[in-house]
Amino acid sequence: MAGTFAGIIDAARKKAVKRRLAISSMKKPDLEIISRAAREGLVVPLLVGDGKAAEAMVRKSHLASLEYEIMDAKDAGGALRTAIELVREGRADMLMQGADDLKTFMNAVLDAKTGLLKDKLASYISVFQLPKSDKLILVTDTFVNNYPGVTGKQLILEQAIKLACLLGIEAPKVAVLAAIEQVNPSIPSTLDAAVLSKMSERKQFGNAVVEGPLDIDCALSQVAAGRKGIKSVVTGNVDIYLVPEIESGYLLAQSLVFVGRMEMAGVLMGVTKPVILNLPFVSQENRLVEIALASLI
Repeated sequence: MAGTFAGIIDAARKKAVKRRLAISSMKKPDLEIISRAAREGLVVPLLVGDGKAAEAMVRKSHLASLEYEIMDAKDAGGALRTAIELVREGRADMLMQGADDLKTFMNAVLDAKTGLLKDKLASYISVFQLPKSDKLILVTDTFVNNYPGVTGKQLILEQAIKLACLLGIEAPKVAVLAAIEQVNPSIPSTLDAAVLSKMSERKQFGNAVVEGPLDIDCALSQVAAGRKGIKSVVTGNVDIYLVPEIESGYLLAQSLVFVGRMEMAGVLMGVTKPVILNLPFVSQENRLVEIALASLI
């Protein structure tokens, strides 16, 4: 089980299969992290964009002595379309955001006809390494879906469970978060949580144990849950936190990074091949973890 970020990189390295990573309109920071990933034996970079400019950048980097490929595409829009097409056709195993702005990149990736969307929706999973502990936690959805209903949350949860299993968490414990721990018809997130919890009881999520609704203190502490009359194997030992909507998810992820000083990496799920975003609250160091995570997927 990969219980740390170092464990994720090590597990990806041990697969001994170099994945082809496509990136369009690369910037210098992208080149640095791609060079590290190539040196670790994780990927063979496939650089899509201005061929002459890319070659000039590569010659001044560690990548020059490693295996790589350049595909010429002059304009940024064409480079992104080409990179996505390479992944769609199986000529690349994963896609990484380069210089394209986030909105343009996401619109292209999630385009129903020409993009990489596989499920009815995609979701972004933030993976955190707990301080002083060999344990990873997953928080979802922290970026893509604004206000998913219970059907959307079911898909988001299934995608998170899939990732948890790839990380060696065979029976993930899931906390479906809400403002309160009681079912209240006036608060839709509590109703969604109750439905997902009942689905779990009926084994609709396999070996996963889903508990909800849970407020954050009940999710984090068995003592707090006990005071409120909740007895569950999930409380105090959560593997996956399912947030009610984008505002709480995005703010929670940012708070854990900037206030809690926790290490975070993430990956887009629900797509045909792994997609790595360039989010401002993921450190340059942890972008290597994201490449390793995508390689495992």
